[in-house]
Amino acid sequence: MSFLNRRRFLSATGFTVVGVASPLTVLHAGAAPGSDGVFRHGVASGDPLPDAVVLWTRVTPVPEAQPGSGTGSTVSVRWEVAADREFRRVVRRGSAIAGRQADHTVKVDVDGLDAATTYWYRFVCEGRTSPVGRTRTAPAPGAAVSSLRFGVVSCANYMAGFFSAYRHLAARSDLDAVLHLGDYLYEYADGEYGPGSEIGRAHDPDKEMVTLSDYRRRHAQYKADPDLRALHAAAPFIVTWDDHESANDAWSGGAENHTPGTEGDWQDRRAAARRAWGEWMPVREPDPRRLYRRLSFGSLADLSMLDLRSYRSKQVDDRDLDAVGDPARTITGDEQMRWLKDGLATTRARWKLVGNPVMIAPVLFPPLPEGIARPLADTTGLLPPEGVPYNVDQWDGYTADRRELLSHLHDNGIDDTVFLTGDIHSSWAADLPLDAGTYPTAPSVATELVCTSVTSDNLDEITGSEPRTTSIAVEESIKAANRHVKMLEFDSHGYSLLEVTPERVQMDWVYISDPVDPDARPRRAAGWQVEAGSNRVTPAATPLAD
Repeated sequence: MSFLNRRRFLSATGFTVVGVASPLTVLHAGAAPGSDGVFRHGVASGDPLPDAVVLWTRVTPVPEAQPGSGTGSTVSVRWEVAADREFRRVVRRGSAIAGRQADHTVKVDVDGLDAATTYWYRFVCEGRTSPVGRTRTAPAPGAAVSSLRFGVVSCANYMAGFFSAYRHLAARSDLDAVLHLGDYLYEYADGEYGPGSEIGRAHDPDKEMVTLSDYRRRHAQYKADPDLRALHAAAPFIVTWDDHESANDAWSGGAENHTPGTEGDWQDRRAAARRAWGEWMPVREPDPRRLYRRLSFGSLADLSMLDLRSYRSKQVDDRDLDAVGDPARTITGDEQMRWLKDGLATTRARWKLVGNPVMIAPVLFPPLPEGIARPLADTTGLLPPEGVPYNVDQWDGYTADRRELLSHLHDNGIDDTVFLTGDIHSSWAADLPLDAGTYPTAPSVATELVCTSVTSDNLDEITGSEPRTTSIAVEESIKAANRHVKMLEFDSHGYSLLEVTPERVQMDWVYISDPVDPDARPRRAAGWQVEAGSNRVTPAATPLAD
């Protein structure tokens, strides 16, 4: 979601954007990339299956083999997976090649593992041993599972603050995986979106990333952050991308933050972003052309990770808001929509979790009943049929796709679908009504839980106001106009903890005290749950146990 989108929203609600006050200069020596070491970018794992997991690292065999440089010799990298932290019981081992073609990154899809089992892994190259990582496989197909725990994160802008949320999440020992819902990194030049060098967090390269070398260097900088390295080493990641992994407000044919005249062809830039993302992320890629995929966790949950940037139509212009409902426009693309609907209809898992990069809950001014809004729109042309959306980069800008998906859930009696969302730098819990204008009379067919940003600016920083002051009025205005939105907090940064049991899904929001304080402390702020069969969010009675 772009700064300009937020500026338009604030104007529409009567708030004025002012300059953001400069934070105190804070230096954090450990946050800069290391200058030596073969494994300076750490280790990672991802996409756990019942019998396999992806392992990742990046090696720097000689000092000149810097990320994005295209230099350095090809080297052999050995890997080991063990059933114990001391590696007395090694269960799998092998070797891989690291060279310039993949920027000296290594990805190994290790199979032959036991289901629902914790393992430790490491790499060896040039006589040096990597840090040890912890990973965990998924439960066996159809297995009864009593509970799952996930960390949920999104929107981590290196320039905007320290990754304290990652550090505190990494300290947990109960995570089956970390869900990263997009905006893992940001494309902007130094100082363009966050204090950057003022807090010792200047982007590398210092310009906007456009070329393959740029994207590789920026991925390397983020992976060198000690708090992110710690989280990657603590648990497997399940990731998707949003827009900033390429450029702000990306769509299939371009992006708001892409200028063809000076930044070249969009498809070339997107291909560079996609290649670097695939090299630097612990993601399984049986088909490099396709990011969306599904992971299963026994009989308890299926997790469908969406790609809502590669196939979407261009966002509508503010002067043509009635086009948001055009059935010719799409956010998913036809093939991904069929895949998602088929998966939701055929799974035998209790919970249908959807990793959803942008919000699907309608946020409209006002949400009108469909029976009234459509004739009004046809007659006057003043409003889109479902109300005026405040952010057309979300599903609100693609209401035909949303209506098709929610109707599919309703018409097929599919319960217990929970959308897990990032992008919007704020915390939300919402019902997903079939018709927002007649809610709560209209049924809720699914629910949505939205994690806040790790560091990226939220409303108080954009307006330059004190936390929990002017934002409260905006929150209450949105909830009053959109009764299906039950919880909304615009000001805090942090992570979420998600627990899935046969009886309910619960998300707790854990906020950090200050993103520009490298020693920021966490606090649990809220918990909301979805009870099985209810398709509605309610306050959680108790916090999730540590």
